[in-house]
Amino acid sequence: MIRNALTVDVEDYFHVSAFAESIHRSDWNNHTLRVERNTHQLLDLFDEYNVRATFFVLGWVADRVGDLIKELASRGHEVACHGYSHQLIYKQSPDVFREETLRSKALLEEIIQSPVRGYRAASYSITKYSLWALDILAEAGFEYDSSIFPVHHDRYGIPDAPKFPYQLTTPKGQSLVEFPLSTASLLGYRLPMAGGGYFRLYPYALTRAGLRQINNKANKPFIFYLHPWEIDADQPRVDAGWLSRFRHYNNLDKCESRLRKLMSDFQFTTTWDVLKDLDLV
Repeated sequence: MIRNALTVDVEDYFHVSAFAESIHRSDWNNHTLRVERNTHQLLDLFDEYNVRATFFVLGWVADRVGDLIKELASRGHEVACHGYSHQLIYKQSPDVFREETLRSKALLEEIIQSPVRGYRAASYSITKYSLWALDILAEAGFEYDSSIFPVHHDRYGIPDAPKFPYQLTTPKGQSLVEFPLSTASLLGYRLPMAGGGYFRLYPYALTRAGLRQINNKANKPFIFYLHPWEIDADQPRVDAGWLSRFRHYNNLDKCESRLRKLMSDFQFTTTWDVLKDLDLV
């Protein structure tokens, strides 16, 4: 059976880009952290199913709950980088992106006393307008990225990017492994299948069929993601636009039960181990 990558973007509900206009960064410290409790709930769930995962950790979170990040590593999971302040890369300057990325990578490595090899951008914001970020990632010493979503979307996406893990060449000619977010083919359309809001929106049978298509027909691994807040149905409600509210709150109460089905139906491990299976690292 093909091993797939199970990933968690470790951030809290008030960090999400969809709420950026409602909750300013300067107000983050005024909100009660729920990420620690929710991440522990995921850790226990993964233990129950004997699954190891990759946790892409936001530096802002690591600064406040360093013991949680140590625990991720001590329990056998991969710790990777999710940037520092969850800002969209295409709205940052290269200098700001470089500073935040290096800061977050160094912080995580200090906490776990181990190299941090992987990176994922906030809201998959490496697009055709921010490919320069790939050079900064390579220069920073990252060995792989998982930020490119090969779909059409209003906030992210490079629709014609490769669908499966590959060795990419950055704009300046450096080398970096990319594990793009997974899609399935439906009537010639690339349907997002990587998790998150899509996992909560689609009927579980559709998600399972799409992921089986990747494993069984394409004979490739997929990558799946979710956030700790997605198993937290009791989180505070933010006053935001209707679309942002729908994307964020839709079917939160169903996410954990669907995740249990997913871990029963497929085999999972860390992103790094899947890339080793593919001889890409």
